[in-house]
Amino acid sequence: MPSHATPFPVGSVGHTLNQMHGVWHDHIELFKLDGSPLDDDSGAGSGTPGPGPFDNLVYLDFDGERLQLTNVHIRGREPSAKTFTGRLRDGVLVFDPLGPGAYENIGMSGGPGLLTFNARCLDSATQLYMEPDFILLTAPGQRVRHTVLYRHGEAQRTLTARGTRLWPGCEQRHPLDPRGAEGPVHETPFQSSIWASLAEAEVGAAD
Repeated sequence: MPSHATPFPVGSVGHTLNQMHGVWHDHIELFKLDGSPLDDDSGAGSGTPGPGPFDNLVYLDFDGERLQLTNVHIRGREPSAKTFTGRLRDGVLVFDPLGPGAYENIGMSGGPGLLTFNARCLDSATQLYMEPDFILLTAPGQRVRHTVLYRHGEAQRTLTARGTRLWPGCEQRHPLDPRGAEGPVHETPFQSSIWASLAEAEVGAAD
């Protein structure tokens, strides 16, 4: 973990985020529910659809309170970058809103080296779209991230990313970054329109 890291109890959300601080290379594979390889998840209703397998650079920047996480496609998909942000509150990572009508996404601990990013509460937004992340540190500088995609309350596909940490810090862009060496590491926080119809319905009901 970085030398400036805020100390947290072993097994806490903050402790595991400290261990994951840095730049990662993830190799990502898509699967049908029975484990068969899936070469494209556009038909499954993925929030970030496209072909697989593919590779990402992941900038995970945690200062002891604030998280900035940026995924950059570097191979297998068209280059693009998405940034997600959140803040540690009462020991739990609370992500900034994912878009109009979205559920509240939080980061929870499963013990040392294990985090789950998922909805705090199940509601109409999670019924429409939900994609919990299960992240496990398997060795120093090694991790596995596994997700399940749910659309309209039904599991559609799984995704597994196997990651290796390239750098311990996020101060600058990595040479593999297709955006080039110059410029900020993180983008404007991403927001999805997946749940926009729910937000519109709430406004209509209020009127």
